[in-house]
Amino acid sequence: QVYLVESGGGTVQAGGSMRLSCAVSGYSLYSMFCAGWFRQTPGDGREGVAIINQYDRPTYAEAVQGRFTITRNRDNLTLYLQMDNLKPEDTAIYYCAARRNYPCRLSPAGFDDWGRGTQVTVSQ
Repeated sequence: QVYLVESGGGTVQAGGSMRLSCAVSGYSLYSMFCAGWFRQTPGDGREGVAIINQYDRPTYAEAVQGRFTITRNRDNLTLYLQMDNLKPEDTAIYYCAARRNYPCRLSPAGFDDWGRGTQVTVSQ
C-alpha cells in the first residue's frame, strides 16, 4: 500500500528555520525515480519547490535556491525538506510526492502519489 505522510509544519517567524519530513511506504529505492516537495497557496496552482532523483541529485526552484535543502534517507526513503531563512512568501501548504518514472522535474504533472499536505506559516 502506498502512502506519503508529511509532518513538521507549523508557524515560525521570518528568518527562522523548519524541517519537514515525509514518511513513504509502498516504494523501494529502485522504484522511486523521483520525489519532491511542492507547495500551494489559496487561489494558486501547486508549484514545485525541490525535487530529488534516484541518484540523490536535487533541483530547486529559484525562489528557494540557497535556503532550502532536500534530502532523503536511502534506507527508509523518508524525504526531508530543511527550510532556512524563511520568508512570509514561503507560507503555503507543503506536499510531498513521488513518481515511478522519468522525467524528474519541478512540475507536479506526472507524480503518481501525494501526501495530504502540511501547513507552513511564516510570520513577519
